[in-house]
Amino acid sequence: MYLDTLKPACGSTKNRKRVGRGNASGTGGTSGRGNKGSGSRGGMKFRAYFEGGQMPLYRHLPKRGFTNIFKEEFQVVNLDRIARLQVAEVNPEVLRKNGLIKSLKKPVKILGRGEVTTAIKVTAHAFSELAKEKLIASGGKAELL
Repeated sequence: MYLDTLKPACGSTKNRKRVGRGNASGTGGTSGRGNKGSGSRGGMKFRAYFEGGQMPLYRHLPKRGFTNIFKEEFQVVNLDRIARLQVAEVNPEVLRKNGLIKSLKKPVKILGRGEVTTAIKVTAHAFSELAKEKLIASGGKAELL
């Protein structure tokens, strides 16, 4: 059995509508497009947000706030996830290899959820105060990149 030999179950497919094949076919004459108007003519396309000439939703909703284009988005990792790795040194490459972050291009921030029992040297772009305290208390280091 090959993919090109598969056929759908009986009755699960419909025949294509053959338009413009005479009045007896049910779609003769105007081919199911109605009489006159832009939709009846060739080359007519509606935009996805077109509402039939009514004022579109995106235009009559109020515009609020702004988007800060300089916002820096951090990838956050908590201490409990780092402690589970059981390694002595942690940096973005180690986090990426273990699937804790998605990209090496975005900065990494370490947050303080969870407990650290062993001394771990963590290198990242930012640390929360609690995370820094917990790492130093356990005998580890918190180094900024």
